[in-house]
Amino acid sequence: MMELPRPRIGQSISELSTPLPLIDEEKLAANIARVQRYMDSHGLAFRPHIKTHKIPAIASQQVKAGAKGINCQKITEAEIFATAGFEDLLITFNILGSEKLERLAALNARISGLKVVADSETTVRGLSSAFSQARPLTVLVECDTGGGRCGVQSPEAAIALAETILTAPGLTFGGILTYPKADTEEAVQAFFAATLAGLAVRGIPCPIVSNGGTPSLFSAHKVTSATEHRAGTYVYNDRAMARSGHCSLNDCAMHILATVVSRPTEGRAILDAGSKALTSDLLGFADYGMIVDYPDAVISGLSEEHGTVDLSKVQGRRPEIGEKVRIIPNHTCVVSNLFDVMTFHRDGIVTRLQEVAARGLVW
Repeated sequence: MMELPRPRIGQSISELSTPLPLIDEEKLAANIARVQRYMDSHGLAFRPHIKTHKIPAIASQQVKAGAKGINCQKITEAEIFATAGFEDLLITFNILGSEKLERLAALNARISGLKVVADSETTVRGLSSAFSQARPLTVLVECDTGGGRCGVQSPEAAIALAETILTAPGLTFGGILTYPKADTEEAVQAFFAATLAGLAVRGIPCPIVSNGGTPSLFSAHKVTSATEHRAGTYVYNDRAMARSGHCSLNDCAMHILATVVSRPTEGRAILDAGSKALTSDLLGFADYGMIVDYPDAVISGLSEEHGTVDLSKVQGRRPEIGEKVRIIPNHTCVVSNLFDVMTFHRDGIVTRLQEVAARGLVW
């Protein structure tokens, strides 16, 4: 197999082949430090979600800054990070099926801090059947506090499922967890408080009360019952996070470097970055990313390898064929799953290359 040219440490990013995601070292470090300071100031444990970067070296930076553990979404991700030396791993997804349960049991035998979630008796029964003769597995009850995704629908249901976990062979009740809609701290607190009160009446300890999400990250302290918060996108930030007020566009550590490959008309440019580089996620935007040096340009359409740019609103100079541009993606987390390697730089000079070790893993 032919080996493709890779960026070199010390190389200028202006010399790199495109399309290519770039990570600004200074902005990355600043994002990590900023959020950790906030969590520390409010006495919240912080558990970063690795879905955004999928890179053990970045998780190490987060833990070194003060994070207590990490959040994964898949067993395969957790396996990668366990191999890299991480012990305190939370998988926030219902795990079902014999093949996954076998791998989960093997992972639990390797590390001491594995935790999972469940929101039904079906999931709990499956976990119990796999762990009844193995090291006990810690299980948190996932609660739907208004996000409309997974989770039990009421505090009463959360208490009942906690009692089921307590009596299930091979399982330990570890606490409660939610992934809410942004800016719904009052509803989350009410759900948590009612659940904790019901558990206390029954004499059931609840060690972990886990809240989550980046968009309203700096309101996490309003959920006073929470013991920890989980967030992922903050580490890079993206256009959607800037729109939400979580950060400024200047705090976005990831840019996609692309080249103008065609100017078919005065008002149209074509980039070598399509849906396989920028993602087709709109997240409420009308276009597919912001070109940093041409903010009035509109990435109006994507095919797989082509990005179509409407230049009609650009005043003055417009990008020319062969020019390289930097794009802030709408949704940075998806971009991480589109590339094998992330290229890091400081002041436009390549500092390191990191394999996106957990990308493309399906379960």
